[in-house]
Amino acid sequence: MEEPKPERNIIGSDATLFEKLFTCSPDAIVVVSQDGHIVEANRRAEELFGYSRDELFQLTVEDLVPQQYRAIHPHHREGYADAPHIRPMGGEHNLLGLRKGGREFPVDIMLSPVRIDGHSVTLAVVRDISKRRHIEDQLRKSEERFRLLIDGARDYAIFMLDPEGKVTTWNVGAERILGYRADEILGRHFSICLPKEDVERGKPEFELQTARATGRYEDEGWRIRKDGSRFWGNMILTALHDKDGGLAGFCKVTRDFTRRKTAEESLLLELSAAILSRVDIQQTFAAIAASFQHLAPHDFATIAVIDQKSGNLHLQVLPAGAEVRQVEEITLPIQNTPDGLVYRSQQPLFMDHLDFSSFSPVGLRHYRDAGVRSACWLPLNNRGNVIGTISLGSRRDSAFSTENADSLLQVASTVAATLDNTSALQQIASLSDRLKEEKRYLEEELRTEYSFEEIVGQSDSLKRVLKQVETVAPTDATTLILGETGTGKELVARAIHDLSPRRDHTFVKLNCSAIPLGLLESELFGHEKGAFTGAISQRIGRLELAHQGTLFLDEVGDLPLELQPKVLRALQEKEIERLGGRRTIPVDVRLIAATNRDLTKMIKEGQFRSDLYYRLRVFPIQIPSLRQRSSDIPMLVNYFVSKHARRMNKRIDTIPQPTMAALSRWSWPGNIRELENFIERAVILTRGNVLQAPLGELEFAQDQETDVTADLRTAEREHIIRVLRETRGMIGGTGGAAERLGLKRTTLNSKLKKLGVTKHDFISQ
Repeated sequence: MEEPKPERNIIGSDATLFEKLFTCSPDAIVVVSQDGHIVEANRRAEELFGYSRDELFQLTVEDLVPQQYRAIHPHHREGYADAPHIRPMGGEHNLLGLRKGGREFPVDIMLSPVRIDGHSVTLAVVRDISKRRHIEDQLRKSEERFRLLIDGARDYAIFMLDPEGKVTTWNVGAERILGYRADEILGRHFSICLPKEDVERGKPEFELQTARATGRYEDEGWRIRKDGSRFWGNMILTALHDKDGGLAGFCKVTRDFTRRKTAEESLLLELSAAILSRVDIQQTFAAIAASFQHLAPHDFATIAVIDQKSGNLHLQVLPAGAEVRQVEEITLPIQNTPDGLVYRSQQPLFMDHLDFSSFSPVGLRHYRDAGVRSACWLPLNNRGNVIGTISLGSRRDSAFSTENADSLLQVASTVAATLDNTSALQQIASLSDRLKEEKRYLEEELRTEYSFEEIVGQSDSLKRVLKQVETVAPTDATTLILGETGTGKELVARAIHDLSPRRDHTFVKLNCSAIPLGLLESELFGHEKGAFTGAISQRIGRLELAHQGTLFLDEVGDLPLELQPKVLRALQEKEIERLGGRRTIPVDVRLIAATNRDLTKMIKEGQFRSDLYYRLRVFPIQIPSLRQRSSDIPMLVNYFVSKHARRMNKRIDTIPQPTMAALSRWSWPGNIRELENFIERAVILTRGNVLQAPLGELEFAQDQETDVTADLRTAEREHIIRVLRETRGMIGGTGGAAERLGLKRTTLNSKLKKLGVTKHDFISQ
């Protein structure tokens, strides 16, 4: 006999709480009869699938499934009806939903059999996971871009080694230079590429030990290809460390220098060493100027590189002679300037006496300011590709002879080739660093559960917070999140980011209390190689990494006082400088800060700057403690039980009422974090499908709290009695007990009654 269909309105009037939870659930909920008809749906289901309630009631569940799965879906539904069970959300299958307009979207679905008024129905909870899939796609693309960058560096053998020196990765450049395919060398020791004599004298171990001890080892010497031929290679070996400081392996970069001319090789090595070591740009320019100083002594030098987008030349003054100059950049037009003339004609220009009337004032102003009387300009020509010009100036007349033109042009050509090659390497290094950092943060984003949906609760105080989040998120206003520890301040910060126009960029977090004082500035602003002891490579700071995204400074009250002005300047000026660097880096960052400390009190005590406080407190949000939203505890308990049971592959269907009542009564001084940790412990202890919570721990904590309170009460009583004895029982007036205790007379009298203090306690009979 066919089971009668349930009525559409299956939620009775006596289930007001359930009805509210059903209606306001952040996930879409649909109730499906055994024949597949939709008999109930909440508001989120209407939003998610694009149908009104009345329209949904005319559909079967197959209408919400993509066309390609509809034929098989009734079979799956019937199979579930034969063996109904709770199926946790987030299975292994890539499930898809279908909106009214025909658009498919990824979903997680949790099924639960329910029997209401004698009818068997299925409760389906549907969650849109489009954001999570987007992050997964970004991570995959980031890894692919990183791989393409490394494989695209065909002139460089770039490969990774494990801590023992065995090859773990192998790029196209390594295959071209050394002759091995990846499948032929992966897992083999890198010493296979060294001459036998070097191996016998222990050179491979020496290279690894030196890189491990100092962070980096650079060397030149003979290398062996697969076919046994030798080539002269330049090698840089860099130690790689994990987040805990342990040795993760090594990165090795090798170049073939065999065919370089002797004269060119000296210059290329000098320049390449400067750039590969990522030293200050001024040292690179000094290396270029020094190569010309031997051929043509000069007092002033510049290098100008074409900007293909603007069509202008970017000119930078180089260090010359013994002088030390800050790098100065000047933008020059191509028209009516000597640099532009040489760039267009690809021919050198020599002027024995500078004629300032021949060109526009902007083209020669820097020469006049430097006192230059004669100069020459040379094209930077790399095999027909002119990338800019280089000029030399002297405070003497006729300092440069055209007889040296060929030698100067040869060196200029070498510089052009070097700049072409090393600029590509710099781009790879810079992008690789950033992609690695982005990859690490995307992985953290994927590991961290966040979104508005993860903020569980329906209390009025929480709704006020969410309303504030919706208000401030579309703006770029700095937000200060206040609240006790464990109240979910980071979740609120992530929600603000996810609802903001910056949602497609990185959300970077930094806990100011979790990083030692000496490293916090480096974490925020980054550092250049050699900026301090142990700075063996350049590092991008969190502010720079969060460019165009959001930076979340947690526990901002623990930000050191000496660092606060630098943070304030970065916020106001929107620019930073790495430690040990001289270049100003623009940053566009939306700042969200959080703290559980009383910043106004810290300002009075001189521990926090008032100007930074007011800069952070543009839009404050106060997060309520869990004891202020105790009505949300049952919902949170159910959420955490489901979350951790799913993670531990357990099935917990029931939470005993006495347990829920005890959890709702407890004050939870550690707030939501303490509640989640307690529930996780309970799930671990549970055997079966009924939650077994260690409520004795709460009673023990309550007893401890009571003991502490009693001890404080006793100490306060004894202190007041001692002061009363010293004042011989005088409560008010000058020198009385109230004055000495810093209390009003009436307040002291109230305390005496409350603590049960009588005259017999402090006046001897």
